[in-house]
Amino acid sequence: MADRKAYRATFCLGASSSTDDVEGELTPGRVPAPDRATVEAALPGLRGQIEQRPPAYSALKVGGRRAYALARAGETPELPVRSVTIHRLELVEWDDTDPDRPLAIVDVECSAGTYVRALARDLGERLGCGAYLGTLVRTASGPFRLADAHGPDELREAAAAGEVSIRRLLLPMDAGLEGLPALTLGPADLAAATKGQVFRPSAGRPRGLDDETPVRLLDASGRLVGIGAWAGGRIAPDKILVGAGEGSGEGEEQAASASPTPVEDRPADCGTEAERG
Repeated sequence: MADRKAYRATFCLGASSSTDDVEGELTPGRVPAPDRATVEAALPGLRGQIEQRPPAYSALKVGGRRAYALARAGETPELPVRSVTIHRLELVEWDDTDPDRPLAIVDVECSAGTYVRALARDLGERLGCGAYLGTLVRTASGPFRLADAHGPDELREAAAAGEVSIRRLLLPMDAGLEGLPALTLGPADLAAATKGQVFRPSAGRPRGLDDETPVRLLDASGRLVGIGAWAGGRIAPDKILVGAGEGSGEGEEQAASASPTPVEDRPADCGTEAERG
């Protein structure tokens, strides 16, 4: 997903790492480790839109080979810098129990494609003391937050209490898709969609919908039926969900007879799904 991400990270100062994390070979920094105030003063320079060099030990491909494979073979992969956005970079905790190797716990909010261990590395380079990533926990991805998650014990208790209890813990099926335009289907539209057929929506073209734009397909009750795309004046279903359209009158019978697996194929005249960058 290309949504904004959030992390709680531990930056270990006082040394650099060949992998930019705890698994690499450590090299002491050129200067002594800084104090908290010095680190806080350096963080603003890493906020906003920045040019970031991905770690050599990464899954990016160079000439058809993974960068980490080249690095492990003793080669230095040439990885181009990439533009990323650091929306938030805040020091939330400081541990200088070992003054030569202090730990900075930071909260990071960033665009997709950001390497947090590269942030640690770049901070260490700016300070001259070296730094690498010690721990990393993703706290949010788009609208999904770790703080809203339910633990295994809570899920087991809810499951034991019955379907109603477990449903209360579940997010709506289209959670995370709020950024996509929505189209409410009429009975005929629903019948066609649940069969994976291209159709002209009875409500006409949704406002602001461009060709090939993904659109949420909803039944009359507002439940998600699937994902389609506007193409040549029609909606081409792309993914149709199991049980979609149930309880929607005429569409219910059509949904019941639909294939129990998602419809993967789109008509040949409607193009193919765009490749992810």
